[in-house]
Amino acid sequence: MSFQAYLDAVETKTGLTPRQIVDLAREKGFDQSTKATPILEWLKADYELGRGHGMAIVHVITKGPRISAKHVDSGGTHADASDTLWLDGKDSNPNP
Repeated sequence: MSFQAYLDAVETKTGLTPRQIVDLAREKGFDQSTKATPILEWLKADYELGRGHGMAIVHVITKGPRISAKHVDSGGTHADASDTLWLDGKDSNPNP
């Protein structure tokens, strides 16, 4: 599953775009200095997200939407189409 596919699955499960979740995280005080554990605990308690999906959200909360270029068109099952993740809703993604 690609990084983007994890984010799209989170949106399907929660009804919130990744950007909306990031905004909620900021309201809770989570930012680039926050460790993964408190964010994962919040995502599990409020949205029933497991670790894999939660870690995708942790990445965009703590590091932003850019991912390593090594994941772009790598041909593997985790390959993404771009080094920038789409946070504004899977239905509006110009690179589905």
